[in-house]
Amino acid sequence: MSRAEIGVFGGSGFYSFLEDTETVEIDTPYGPPSAPPVVGEVGGRRVAFIPRHGVHHEFPPHRIPYLANAWAMKELGVTRVIGPNACGSLQENVKPGDFVICDQLVDRTRSRPHTFYDGPVTTHISFADPYCPTMREVAIDKGNGLGIPLHESGTVVVIEGPRFSTRAESHWFKAAGWEVINMTQYPEALLARELELCYANISLITDYDVGVEDVPPVTNDEVVRVFNENNEKLRGLLFEIIPNLPEVRDCPCATALQGAAFEA
Repeated sequence: MSRAEIGVFGGSGFYSFLEDTETVEIDTPYGPPSAPPVVGEVGGRRVAFIPRHGVHHEFPPHRIPYLANAWAMKELGVTRVIGPNACGSLQENVKPGDFVICDQLVDRTRSRPHTFYDGPVTTHISFADPYCPTMREVAIDKGNGLGIPLHESGTVVVIEGPRFSTRAESHWFKAAGWEVINMTQYPEALLARELELCYANISLITDYDVGVEDVPPVTNDEVVRVFNENNEKLRGLLFEIIPNLPEVRDCPCATALQGAAFEA
């Protein structure tokens, strides 16, 4: 089976970013992933790509097979995962077209399987800092170098979906000071940590959420339009990040399971 060292979850348009691709049929203890991984090369590094929503966007956010997707990456040999996604803004200074390299996450989902550790061994993994510091540093450096309008930190609140927020919910999130709203970062980021994979988020801001004053309610058409405009910037950023990720992992992600299992 083809091997890879870096994984990317994203939209199906990423297929065109890879060179000399091979589609890998893979199954997991949690069923098949959203689509068979495509393995190719970017900047001399072997990269595996899975479209988190499926090839035809057939999986809504609450039905994505997150466990299978993460497990498939691990099985392919991936140690670092990049998770770009379309997001809404909760703050006026975070504008459509901006990128946010998030450093924190708030989970507001409620019905998704979200852990590999369902017993019989009780495992409490640290998730205080949900994103890999090494990967964030590389993403920030390369994004700034490309002149992308970029926020070097931010908190993403993850809602269940597939609906967008009510005004009351959005006002609540905005008042808390959170910057980004999304439907897929949880449990994707957590599951990577549970498998000791490094994970970094790149939030592509497509719209203002309804809690931001004096903006029209978000529509799916507008989200898709701005996301497509950002795709070329994302391609350039990924082509800078991937070759510049260090070979050695000395971050906490690589040893996340040490001491996490409860010993009776």
